[in-house]
Amino acid sequence: MKKHLLATSLIVLGLTVSAQAEGKLSIYHWFEYIPQTLLDKFAKEYDVEVTMDTFDSNEALLASLKAGKLGSYDVAFPGDYMVKIMTGEGMLDTFEPSELSNFGNIEDQWVDVAFDPGRKSSIPYQWGSTSYSVNRDVYKGPIDSLSVIFDPPEKLKGKINVLDTAGETLTLASLYLDIPQCTSDRDQLKALNAKVISAKKDWASFGSDVAKDVLVSGDAAAGMIWSGFSAKARAEGANIEYAFPKEGYIVWMDNAVLLKNAPNRDNALKFMNFLLEPENAAAVTNYAQYTAGVKGVGPFLDPEVKNSPESNPPAGQKGVFVEACPEDVQVLYDAIWTNLKK
Repeated sequence: MKKHLLATSLIVLGLTVSAQAEGKLSIYHWFEYIPQTLLDKFAKEYDVEVTMDTFDSNEALLASLKAGKLGSYDVAFPGDYMVKIMTGEGMLDTFEPSELSNFGNIEDQWVDVAFDPGRKSSIPYQWGSTSYSVNRDVYKGPIDSLSVIFDPPEKLKGKINVLDTAGETLTLASLYLDIPQCTSDRDQLKALNAKVISAKKDWASFGSDVAKDVLVSGDAAAGMIWSGFSAKARAEGANIEYAFPKEGYIVWMDNAVLLKNAPNRDNALKFMNFLLEPENAAAVTNYAQYTAGVKGVGPFLDPEVKNSPESNPPAGQKGVFVEACPEDVQVLYDAIWTNLKK
């Protein structure tokens, strides 16, 4: 940040403080997801001091903002369904496409999305999938079904890590049982509750931030995982294979959103615009090993990232987005999750 000389005039001093405040940006981001070099590049290019806090699930992000952090951050990075929830909670500001000179770089399929039609509060960041990976030194059987997690084979019992996030864990369980998301049917909800409770005895742990590390260390032989984390675990030497189950898997898109009462709105928009530069979007993809929602990233991608099996599902496999449930239905899912985590 630029240094400013002390001024004897209170008016000049007031202007100095204001100028310094304009040189800040506070972001709320997923853990282990963005390269520090990219943040440093933005800070240098725009003479902005960047600070970042991290969260490990969409639910943790929402809870933190509800608990009083809204107004502390400028930009956050929620998943698709959480963007819709945050909009309903009045947590997001809006902008005009004309405020982002790189708005046209957004891939066409990600411009008019159900969770933010026309992109009034968000831009696409990275997208990927959620499924599970298995250590092939431990288990050599088929991995074409979610039964590996919810009715595991003997060799995997007690060796499974599950993501500590209700939205994704309960959605995968619903896919396995062929139950609609956001169902209010009592029998279906009972079946969902019974399945996750019965499966829990075969799980070793709940953990999102450790989902990669436990597979690399061997502390888990299988686990729910995000596609990029699976690719990173393989790169770190784990003999694992990522599954695309016949019942389906989760497709998600993380997004950069402009938060309500952002203390540095102009810098927030500069940063969002910066992330829409193909070279910058590719830097995130190369680091996190997901897929950018930005045109023109191809020439900047590392070959091993572009050709990752996690990013190239077999033809015909079914991916679904996690749905944002109506409030009265969400209460029922929250109860199932609370019961599961006891």
